[in-house]
Amino acid sequence: MDSAINPPDKHATRGRPLPAAVDAPRHDLQTSAGGRVHYYADTSAGGRPLVLIHSINAAPSAMEMKPLFEHFRAGRPVYALDLPGFGHSERAKRRYSPELYAKVIGEFLVEVVREPADLIAYSLGCEFAAIAAADAPERVNSLALLSPTGFNTRGLPTGAAAERAHRFLSIPGLSDGLYGLLTTRSSIKYFYNQVFAGSTPPELIDYAYATTHQPGAKIAPLYFLSGQLFTPRACDSLYPRVTQPVLALYDKDPNIDFQELPDFLGRQFNWRAERLTPTNGMPQWEKPAETIAAIERFWDSLG
Repeated sequence: MDSAINPPDKHATRGRPLPAAVDAPRHDLQTSAGGRVHYYADTSAGGRPLVLIHSINAAPSAMEMKPLFEHFRAGRPVYALDLPGFGHSERAKRRYSPELYAKVIGEFLVEVVREPADLIAYSLGCEFAAIAAADAPERVNSLALLSPTGFNTRGLPTGAAAERAHRFLSIPGLSDGLYGLLTTRSSIKYFYNQVFAGSTPPELIDYAYATTHQPGAKIAPLYFLSGQLFTPRACDSLYPRVTQPVLALYDKDPNIDFQELPDFLGRQFNWRAERLTPTNGMPQWEKPAETIAAIERFWDSLG
């Protein structure tokens, strides 16, 4: 069962407490796959539910989806997850995987949302949303994918190579040093500047710094850095399994070249794509009005 967080400092952690990513009621769901999962919800409006799923990197959280939460909450029920290992969710030592994240999304749809929902996911979160949608199509009405991973021509470590990479990255001292370098304020600002065509909003940098300095913050990102959270050849092995209508929004991205997207769209007739220029990978923050308009056109076309 999920329980409302009251008082709001229930999620204070050792050291400086992590603030809320959005100003909305906050809840927990105890999941079998990922432990305690935190989420934000505004269910004051009626209509089809919308679930927002952030990316995976060194410093993600529901903050990445804040502009969409703030816009859509006026017209429909909206939920934004902190995925396991991030934000206010449990950051336990466990084996993180695409299957774990997809199962958590599926549990959330069953236990909290309880009716077919539209999903909006960002970057690597798109792969987890796609797995959840393919595994239980009755729970998902449509998907809007922002800068989706899985369309690169270059590959990532997989299988035994990814396992070796994770063991290396987890060496005591090395892991602390590496994660410490990635999560200095200057490093966070540098990485965000790569995904913004314009200037990076200070609140993104501030929140990323805060969330990366919570207890257990490095555990899940080490699985990301080793490549274990990516589905190998997602454009061939994963995305064709999705039967729902899908919208992909993209332009430039420092980590995704989208070279395989045109051929994929020619084979998958339930998919469509729209290019939002100029953006560098985070359209919901770079061009929120254009991103929202594209998503709403997509939904309108579904009837």
